[in-house]
Amino acid sequence: MKLMFISFIIAVLISSLLILLSTLFSKKTILDREKASPFECGFDPKNSSRIPFSIRFFLIAIVFLIFDIEISILLPLGLISNSIPPISWMITGGLFLLMVTLGLYYEWKESTLEWIT
Repeated sequence: MKLMFISFIIAVLISSLLILLSTLFSKKTILDREKASPFECGFDPKNSSRIPFSIRFFLIAIVFLIFDIEISILLPLGLISNSIPPISWMITGGLFLLMVTLGLYYEWKESTLEWIT
């Protein structure tokens, strides 16, 4: 137990030392206004380099990720179908699909899925 505690302390010290050294050596000491400004073929940019991000696109991407994760959760149900009773994994998968479908219905009713409002 004592050896494990000493190993933990040494690991924390080495990690802290590496973080400290990397922050000390990575900072630029000279901040130049020209280097910090956006660059567009040697000229000052005509427009802002930051364009507004569409929140609708972000919400649709989040919904896509939810359904992508849903598929990765449902795929193993086919693999375990031989090891547990079929009614058990059918109920589990059905309840999971019901929850995701209710979430999709909620998103639809809140008109989150409409691109143009």
